[in-house]
Amino acid sequence: MYKCFSSKYQRPVIVIEAGEYYISTQGEIISTIVGSCICTCLYDPVHAVGGVNHFMLPASLKSHEILTTEMGRYGLYAMELLIAEIMKSGGERQLLKAKVFGGGRLLNYRLSHDNIPQFNIKFINHFLKMEQIPIVNQDVGGDFGRKLYFFSDTGKVFVKKLLPQQYTEFKYVEARYTERLLRIKKNAKTRYFNHR
Repeated sequence: MYKCFSSKYQRPVIVIEAGEYYISTQGEIISTIVGSCICTCLYDPVHAVGGVNHFMLPASLKSHEILTTEMGRYGLYAMELLIAEIMKSGGERQLLKAKVFGGGRLLNYRLSHDNIPQFNIKFINHFLKMEQIPIVNQDVGGDFGRKLYFFSDTGKVFVKKLLPQQYTEFKYVEARYTERLLRIKKNAKTRYFNHR
């Protein structure tokens, strides 16, 4: 995570990467580049509080496993952190609205049956429906990355779709992040079988 300044928008910009989140009450722009991961923008339009997370689940799960497995808890934790921090910053849960981006298929996964981007999309839709947080905008799927700017006070989002030549370095970062999550998945399975 790092901070810069946009001369175009005359505002501070907080740039987050995979596995990070940020909340603002000062009208900052929160930016990230997302590929296979999911970026969830949550905001309370009444109190002008907003935040963004950037996460990926380490495995495909069935809907009923979301609350009961180690891998499912990873996504739940990312979302619960974001919601809790917005509420600590003065937002109200019943006023929250969501915008969701990502889930593009950029990487060749070692496990062909393990469609992580599609499950990320299913997970976030299932979670937000379960928590009764309305999704007011969604741009997910495809085979491209997205760069976005989220205006934390208004909930406005500018999204730019990235061409393959624009995200060579980003794909490398996301590949390392995916490998780390796959190790989490493998370790979780090992712990499960060792305790049976």
